[in-house]
Amino acid sequence: MFRRKVQPLSEVMGKLLRQQGLEMPLQQKRLIDAWDEVAGSTVACYTAEKAIRNQTLFVKIVNPALRADLAMMRSELVRKLNAKVGGMVIADLRVY
Repeated sequence: MFRRKVQPLSEVMGKLLRQQGLEMPLQQKRLIDAWDEVAGSTVACYTAEKAIRNQTLFVKIVNPALRADLAMMRSELVRKLNAKVGGMVIADLRVY
């Protein structure tokens, strides 16, 4: 009988994504998708655009009052979004 080094599929996929340089873009996509859940459905209705550049999440909010509230809560939102994804993907949040 042959002895094979059996590894879980999740471990193999994680190694493959790291080797191909696709792990961070995948986490960034997950983080952008998690915005609606973390920020809430009301905020999601007023969200126009989302993008990540240089570890900063840029979010366009069309309501000025809501934009001001989210700017004050940005450190909490960054913490919650990173926790949702399971890694340090963003360091800052800019609401415009």
